[in-house]
Amino acid sequence: MNKEIVVALAGNPNCGKTSLFNALTGARQHVGNWPGVTVEKKEGKLKRENETLNIVDLPGTYSLGAYSEDEVVARNFILDGESDVIINVVDATNIERNLYLTTQILEINPNVIVALNMMDEAENKDIKIDINKISKKLGATVVPIVATKKEGIDKLIEEVIKLSKNKKNQGFKIDYGKDMENQILQVQSEISACVEENSYPLNWMAIKLFENDNKIVELIKSKSCGDKILKKVEDGVDIVTKAAGYEPEALIIDKKYEFIGKVTEGAIIRKDENKDTLTDKIDKVVTNKWLGIPIFAVIMFFVYQITMKFGNDFLGGYVETAFEALGEWAGTMVPDNMFGRFIVEGVIGGLGSIFPFVPLILVMYLLISLLEDVGYMARAAYVMDRFMTSIGLHGKTAVSMIIGSGCNIAGIMSTRTLESKKDRMVAILINPFVSCSARLPVYALFAGAFFGDTNVGPFSGAGIVIFSLYALGIIVAIVAGKFLSSTLFKGENSYFVMELPPYRIPTAKSILTHMWEKASAFVKKAGTIIFAVVILVFFLSNFPLGVEPGSAESILGRIGGFVAPIFKPAGFGTWQAGVSLVTGILAKETVVTTLGGIYAGGDEGVKLAMALKEVFTPLSAYAFMVMNLLYTPCAAALGAVKKETNSVKWTVFSAVYSFVIAWVFAVLIFQVGTLLGL
Repeated sequence: MNKEIVVALAGNPNCGKTSLFNALTGARQHVGNWPGVTVEKKEGKLKRENETLNIVDLPGTYSLGAYSEDEVVARNFILDGESDVIINVVDATNIERNLYLTTQILEINPNVIVALNMMDEAENKDIKIDINKISKKLGATVVPIVATKKEGIDKLIEEVIKLSKNKKNQGFKIDYGKDMENQILQVQSEISACVEENSYPLNWMAIKLFENDNKIVELIKSKSCGDKILKKVEDGVDIVTKAAGYEPEALIIDKKYEFIGKVTEGAIIRKDENKDTLTDKIDKVVTNKWLGIPIFAVIMFFVYQITMKFGNDFLGGYVETAFEALGEWAGTMVPDNMFGRFIVEGVIGGLGSIFPFVPLILVMYLLISLLEDVGYMARAAYVMDRFMTSIGLHGKTAVSMIIGSGCNIAGIMSTRTLESKKDRMVAILINPFVSCSARLPVYALFAGAFFGDTNVGPFSGAGIVIFSLYALGIIVAIVAGKFLSSTLFKGENSYFVMELPPYRIPTAKSILTHMWEKASAFVKKAGTIIFAVVILVFFLSNFPLGVEPGSAESILGRIGGFVAPIFKPAGFGTWQAGVSLVTGILAKETVVTTLGGIYAGGDEGVKLAMALKEVFTPLSAYAFMVMNLLYTPCAAALGAVKKETNSVKWTVFSAVYSFVIAWVFAVLIFQVGTLLGL
């Protein structure tokens, strides 16, 4: 049996690498249009004739500098020789910039095939590319492809198999100039003489020492002769700086781009370079310094309007009616005892309080997926990045916040793309303030019950309320980030370059796949964590035996009664509200199922929304929603904080400080609103 061929996919963010991964493996993986979507490597199998290819999707990165965690993952995999072949995915519309990473990969590992992707977009832009010239000058096979349409994929696979069987050094070499090359050779000789076991290319190690690469410097320091090698590097830096007029690190970068210029010279012809494309014309408006953020706000406003009116009020109503009918039918079929009540009130009533929000989640993710695949969400990250930078926060924090609006766990994990520990810690600690999809059922329930009949012109009052919560979460996150950045995590700000992909016509398959992936996660959670809470709430509200089900004397009521006084200043000091917030720490959606289980048990047949109107006012309902927006992250999100910070202290800090901030905001809203007569 033939050994598996390990193939690594490497490339810049937005080069279409993940689309190629999907085309090769058939994997259903979300394709995003902003940097940082792929943080960890992903694997998939491909069988072709008698060969099995193990495709490894490495994080998108602009270089192999090993400054951020995504660069470290990509570089380590390439350096350690774990791949038989590397497919370097290059954006055909932006070859010059993409080839910088190509030169770095070729210096480490010569077994590279360049997949020149998005050839259709290059053609649309009248970019003429001589594939043979580029291939000859690079010393590597270049295959033109269109990953989204699976064009050129068969040829690419054929070349991968061919290269895996005929490995040979393709003679890739960049001339760094006489003085620099002389110093590189001397340092290379020192490494060869002193370092006995080494799997890295000696020439590459010498270059990295002159680039002051931390990992290689530390590696050399660990050797007995490390000081001698580093002294040689230090002397070489002085010699090259004196001869060239600037330091070797800058010289190496300059020579790489000089080499890239020679590779592309005569091989790429662009027409009408000064002519604005449709993307350029749209970006002049949507990324405008003054209009960018207002346009983003308006777009998100309409997203929540459509989500509430169509997803919640229209489609959700049908699901709610179906569960009501199911509950009535089940009531006639089961015995009138605790088991019967468990089926009707616990299972059907509990899940019936959460499943009507599935259409809401579907519609919201349909709209977000559309914006993402078109390319607008990258622009949203860009305008937010500019704002973040202006107040001293790292621009990539905006990216993690936008990702976090889908799920805080994903947003927290995406902070790995931040280079400095300070920036990463700040981004992790503020991400849970961003309103995620798990909170939407709580908003939809309360906003629908208390503001659903209120319209402001053609706009739904409930939609406006939910949008205000989304905006409040972002504002609190930014203010908290600024505070943490200037107090607990002082240090220099780092910067990054954000690439804006061209606008694209999205495919129905991509949008629907993304929508279903997110919605199915919600349904799976309903079938596991939420269902477990439904069962727990039912039994806690019915024990000890002899008490009135769902009363303050039940175990559930006693737990709620214990925490209820804390929330009295915020206007919702009932034991029911208190215990729902406790279970909400397990999963935010369970706030709704807990309330549904309690009120179904106490007054069967009365809709949850009607029951809530008996104990909440519009003002206390809004304060309750703000509490849900800002308080302690769910257990899974806290687990992500623990994993990313590797600290119990910061995990506890995240849980406690967010609760305090949420309580303060909820109390202020209720107390000030009461003073104003609201």
